[in-house]
Amino acid sequence: MEKTIGFIGLGIMGKPMARNLIRANYSLMVHDLNRSAVDELVQLGASAASSAKEVAENCKVIITMLPKGQHVKMVALGSNGIIEGAQPGTIVIDMSSITPAESIDIAKGLAEHKIEMLDAPVSGGEPKAIDGTLAIMVGGNQTVFESVRNVLDAMGASVTLVGGTGCGSTAKLANQIIVNLNIAAMSEALVLAAKAGINIEKMYEAIRGGLAGSTVLDAKVPMILERNFNPGGKIAINMKDITNVIATSHDLDVPLPLTSQLLEIFHALKADGKVNLDHSGIIQFYEKVANVTVNRTNEKLVAKKG
Repeated sequence: MEKTIGFIGLGIMGKPMARNLIRANYSLMVHDLNRSAVDELVQLGASAASSAKEVAENCKVIITMLPKGQHVKMVALGSNGIIEGAQPGTIVIDMSSITPAESIDIAKGLAEHKIEMLDAPVSGGEPKAIDGTLAIMVGGNQTVFESVRNVLDAMGASVTLVGGTGCGSTAKLANQIIVNLNIAAMSEALVLAAKAGINIEKMYEAIRGGLAGSTVLDAKVPMILERNFNPGGKIAINMKDITNVIATSHDLDVPLPLTSQLLEIFHALKADGKVNLDHSGIIQFYEKVANVTVNRTNEKLVAKKG
């Protein structure tokens, strides 16, 4: 397997993932519109490319980590894109969170040029991207998957081939339903407890060892208590993912009433100027309507009359 990996997309998630590949002794060629992110990776030993085409001309394995399906399609199939520089047999690993339909469409376009593709979105947010313990869910051909398994292992603690093309993206949509509705349910519970006047820290310690305990609870409650909404997973990104969930569910005739309500909560947070907060900031929707703030001291706030 080639040791030089192309990496396109050095955002909140992509940059630490690329760092972990360098730590695993892969040579990297990177490309991003953000020059400072490229320069940071170059200082760690990566080489810079001016386009996706240049990456493809020099790398047999290319990872994309981009915000939306339209960006992946442009990088893969557009002018100055991967198809203009790649040799047959090149493998594209798209780790972006896009719809299954988009993954299938892009894979078909690449296949016309004899380029393989895996859809391999991730879960775990920035903290797990940094420490290399992401959960990676993969769709695509098993032989292709096995050929790049070591590359994926350098970025994740759990790497699973879910099924054929599009299955990784479908698994990510299911993951996003569970994660974000979990945060919303947790937010309702914390706001109820805060309005009742109990100590949130003690309540958290009381419930985290029971059935209500979860990775989400342990990751997000400390952030909320510290009022730290610096994004590891922006509301904007999760709103995009939940929008993709709803679009896919409509195509499949799968009603998702709770997820639909969550999307409206995201839109309310966007209207309130909170779209760039971490998705633990979902709690601020509930705090606003209940006129209470969840924090470490948990002073009970009584709604003003009139």
